[in-house]
Amino acid sequence: MTLTLTNIAKTFPGGTRALLPTDLEIAKGEILSLLGPSGCGKSTLLRIIAGLETPDPGASIVFDGEEVTHQSVETRKIGMVFQSYALFPNMSVRGNIGYGLKMQKMSRAEIDARVDEVIALCRLEAYADRAITALSGGQRQRVALARAMAPRPRVLLLDEPLSALDAALRGQLRDELAILLRQFGITAIFVTHDQDEAMAIADRVAVMSQGAVAQIGTPEALYRNPATGFVARFVGDAMPLGGRIEASRLHLPGGVIDLPKPADGQEVLVRAEDVRIEPQGAVTARVEAVTFLGTHYRIALTGATEAPLFALHTGLSAPRPGEDVRLSIPTEALLILPKAGAA
Repeated sequence: MTLTLTNIAKTFPGGTRALLPTDLEIAKGEILSLLGPSGCGKSTLLRIIAGLETPDPGASIVFDGEEVTHQSVETRKIGMVFQSYALFPNMSVRGNIGYGLKMQKMSRAEIDARVDEVIALCRLEAYADRAITALSGGQRQRVALARAMAPRPRVLLLDEPLSALDAALRGQLRDELAILLRQFGITAIFVTHDQDEAMAIADRVAVMSQGAVAQIGTPEALYRNPATGFVARFVGDAMPLGGRIEASRLHLPGGVIDLPKPADGQEVLVRAEDVRIEPQGAVTARVEAVTFLGTHYRIALTGATEAPLFALHTGLSAPRPGEDVRLSIPTEALLILPKAGAA
């Protein structure tokens, strides 16, 4: 199902503009993430698509050629998974999944067949008759997905579906969610502030800032070719180097590095994986902290730039806190981007 959004904006009473005019087209079966910090407008956009918020006049929401802008939540045929999952604790897994189908006045045979279908798809056969209170966080997520999918919605909306979970479980369920959504083959939009989650699950990511889409593209495109410093910070944790730019050279407290092109009026950023500790490096720094992360060390450095700089260092050992080191940054790894949209 193709979803076309045109001129979607939201102004709240008092004049607060939560969402600036936004256009998006989501292809049939595509998984799109709305990624951004709190207050950027992503949840407002999701709620407008669902019919839970009314957009400003002039908006258009079209599902497969059908205008639904003024339709109610019930008639849009939307599936929703909330952060809290909103499951009924007094019902079994089967009861939760079948509840929405009962509301649709389906026959008992139809309900049972549909519930069995999504229970199998979400691998919940062993838990079908258990109470919700007896399930783990991961099992509850699968129940919430099964319940949303049982009525065969035209589009599935997920609002921060993993944020209530602890970090270890979130990583595991992120991958499981990506697999399940692709098995469903449904058009899906999910809101998150977690870049790892967005990049692991989505076909395309719309990075939002201050009520607008700053950039939209595949995870690879956003990572390799961010349009602004804000996008580079949010997708890949790029660090601004600061310093003084003179034509094609950047003067830092720790030394001078060459730039791939003149950068006057722009900002220069780099990612931690591109900061290398090497004896012949052009920039000096002092090691402040070393964190061992299994496959690599994360090293906090001062003196090279005005703010602390981080390097991801591979190898069997790392420099110790208090040591002076030299850094090199490959010219091609430097990101020279407009400051507009930085946050």
